[in-house]
Amino acid sequence: MTDRDYYQVLGISRSASADEIQSAYKRLSLKFHPDKNPDDQRAADEFKLVQEALGALGDESTRADYDRFGSAYRQAQAARAGGGGFPGGAGAGGAGGAGGFDFSSLFGSGMDLGDLFGGGRRQGGSGVPPRTRRGQDLRAEIQIPFQVAALGGGHELPIQPEGPGGRTERLTIKIPPGLSSGEVLRLKGQGGSIAGGPSGDVLVTVDVAPHPWFRREGDNLMIELPVTPQEAVLGARIDVPTLDEGPVVLTIPPGTSSGTKLRLRGKGIINQKTGTLGDELVEVRIVVPEGLSESQRELYGQLAEAEATSGSNPRSRLWGEP
Repeated sequence: MTDRDYYQVLGISRSASADEIQSAYKRLSLKFHPDKNPDDQRAADEFKLVQEALGALGDESTRADYDRFGSAYRQAQAARAGGGGFPGGAGAGGAGGAGGFDFSSLFGSGMDLGDLFGGGRRQGGSGVPPRTRRGQDLRAEIQIPFQVAALGGGHELPIQPEGPGGRTERLTIKIPPGLSSGEVLRLKGQGGSIAGGPSGDVLVTVDVAPHPWFRREGDNLMIELPVTPQEAVLGARIDVPTLDEGPVVLTIPPGTSSGTKLRLRGKGIINQKTGTLGDELVEVRIVVPEGLSESQRELYGQLAEAEATSGSNPRSRLWGEP
């Protein structure tokens, strides 16, 4: 998560509508997408920020929390879910402000920053032999880009302590390929510590940000491909984006109807259990051109006359006698 104002990241006003947020997100995702900017770290960083911005502003409830608590909005959500809160009802201030979050409200009382990394103060027993006890499990939530969830990679979990001059600590989380929204990653031994027993774990619930082009169905990737009527009728060879290999050439067979799904084998998501790759399914969508010239209208008119003469009608037997 960044300290930058997510409204500024998307280049929109704080009163922007949901449609304006989505429009800005799609535009900037296309601009900074890794496929268009290979080996460009700045573009990769901006792409990641754009995904984070949608995660903060794309949902009405989450946006309200961000407007109130700024960069600490996720900690605020976690604290509220666990029954905690900000001291005195105050948050981190306006969007983009660092603020001072009560760390114990997120992870429970009796914890300090040192406990997260296995150090810090130790608590006494409760009559149970120390060897049978373990440290407290901690919980957090993160949102990761679609591409990181599909292909794997690293993601930082920022931990911001309370108090002036507190330095933000970060845990680097290894994201396995093929991860889905709602899955929980367990960071063993990174949770609370306790005298005489092993440290607890950190349980991180993952939310996967949407992609501007792809959507996921199981292990398959889905993408819509606009084609012209003549490409659908005569066939064509068209460049189609893939998630990690750049564009590939897809053959559109002659006579392809709108809604037809063409398959790119092995271009989908890896299955975590079997290690096999799903496919990329390309759904053809025939797009009628706008603003035809007179010569184009004449050609379409000739085509209509030819079809009428041939008796070709796709609805001829659709609503026949029962």
